[in-house]
Amino acid sequence: MWSFAWKITSFILPLITLTTARLLDGRLHSNSPSLHKVASARFLDGKLHANSTSPSLHKVTSARLLDGRLHANSPPLHKVPVFATNDRRPTDVTGASLPPLSTVYTFDQLIDHTNASSATFQQRYWTTWEWYETGGPIILFTPGEENAEPYIGYLTNETINGQIAQQEHGATIVLEHRYYGLSNPFSDLSVQSLQYHTIQQAIDDLEYFATNVQLPMPGGDNVSITTTPWVLVGGSYSGALTSWTMVNKAGLFSAGYASSAVVQATVDFWAYFEPIRQFMPANCSADVEAVIGHIDSVFTNGSTSDIDQLKALFGWQNLTHLDDAAGSLRNNLWDWQSLDVDTGPGGQFFKFCDALEVQNGTSAPASGWGLTIALQAWASYWTTTYYPQICGDLDVVSCLGTYDATSSSYTDTSVDNAERSWLWIVCNELGFYQEGTPSEDQPTLVSRLTQPAYDERQCTLRFPGAWSSPPIPSADSVNTAYDGWNVTIDRLFFANGQRQ
Repeated sequence: MWSFAWKITSFILPLITLTTARLLDGRLHSNSPSLHKVASARFLDGKLHANSTSPSLHKVTSARLLDGRLHANSPPLHKVPVFATNDRRPTDVTGASLPPLSTVYTFDQLIDHTNASSATFQQRYWTTWEWYETGGPIILFTPGEENAEPYIGYLTNETINGQIAQQEHGATIVLEHRYYGLSNPFSDLSVQSLQYHTIQQAIDDLEYFATNVQLPMPGGDNVSITTTPWVLVGGSYSGALTSWTMVNKAGLFSAGYASSAVVQATVDFWAYFEPIRQFMPANCSADVEAVIGHIDSVFTNGSTSDIDQLKALFGWQNLTHLDDAAGSLRNNLWDWQSLDVDTGPGGQFFKFCDALEVQNGTSAPASGWGLTIALQAWASYWTTTYYPQICGDLDVVSCLGTYDATSSSYTDTSVDNAERSWLWIVCNELGFYQEGTPSEDQPTLVSRLTQPAYDERQCTLRFPGAWSSPPIPSADSVNTAYDGWNVTIDRLFFANGQRQ
């Protein structure tokens, strides 16, 4: 009898590599919200590799930033890390050669699980049965909000997925999430096409796949979740999806492993910046707070001359909207999430703090240098170093502006656009808007000119006609439906990190 619970402690350590994921630019978290080290960066055309020739891939025509985002007032997606792995041909337990790890399989998935006669779409997956023996478990993983093609490393024992499969003589699967990569019910990501893009439909996908798939391995037509133990694994959003599925489909999966799972939806996620404020160098936090406070004061109460002078300092002269200008500085704080257990002083976040706090070879005291020095230092670093890193040759309006409804960042509806697919869920259900603190009584590292309304307005521009007014995400309903932080499900394991 296959047993998972008594052996689970041996899996904790291998998962550490999964809980510290980074973004496409090497960070973990840039000016519109959503929530480890990514080895494969996007090309400027948005593709994941230059030889992608799938006929169903509509080429992204919008100008992307150097880190793959559509504009810098939209935060990077907070995804599971990609592990570089050789596209080898594994062998099974008998020594027989298996297909390469990169072999793509497809499953006929229902477009609408509320309609039993629904049409289907082809959902991509990857699998290997390198360690599989009859009766072993099936380890199912989805990377969530991204094209799943670079994630074949999760078939191997470099990850918790493969560790479980190897120990328990199971098979591993990487399943592409609906509306990401090439697993799309329709040929575009228009508002009409996105109507079936919901958390519940994604949960139902997992159930339908595990119940009906016939895996391309010996006996693969007899490993349905109704007869075989299946383990669901995920990280970040897909970690939350693991928890939500274990709640919504109680008893279906034999176990779940949720790493860095963002289980509690929240509209105003200003608290995202609190761990950063608490654990970043004290001198840096003091000076960041001082500069942001000054910018908010000038932009809110300053004269036209004062505002123009401050805008010129940071190269924002052509930005009409002050929330776009002030909000763009969140980028430097989002770099915090790129810090990993092996990140040294060369990490992007520490480069930022050094630019503020080290003057002529001398570090500032814990109280910082104060507003005058910090303001000039931040502006200099932003204009000469940081802005070119994230925006390249894009002008400031194209890179930071969020008010132009004709911008390709809003109008591009081609598939394999992870940011658009993710923001549909953000706008409708999750929120996670990373903003300045709403109260003057609470210190803030980012401008209070960015509040949830800033991002909700962008939802209406990105998805015209979807709502009659800027939408408020149904975060409370999500938490009620899937238990959020209050989840109590047997054999559901959570792995999280804590800064000491």
